[in-house]
Amino acid sequence: MGEFSLGDAIQQFLNKSRLKGDIQALQIEDVWEQVMGKTVARYTEKLQLYGDKLIVTTHVAPLKQELAYQKEKIIQRVNEALGNLVVREVIIQ
Repeated sequence: MGEFSLGDAIQQFLNKSRLKGDIQALQIEDVWEQVMGKTVARYTEKLQLYGDKLIVTTHVAPLKQELAYQKEKIIQRVNEALGNLVVREVIIQ
């Protein structure tokens, strides 16, 4: 049997587990303000991750429009902050 560090063992477990998406969603919530700024974070009501799709919910129409224009930048910034390719698509609601 091979030896693994605790971090490697946890990572392998998460890769095979359904918990991975939930943990990544929590990580996105943790970095959202840092990535998008305080104002955007304040008016963002909910962040959800379904597979590789990030769903951003806000009821502020101008913010919806601005986020729609920034989808590619959001994908890049979130993935960079997480250090992993987690988000491939952004859906604004």
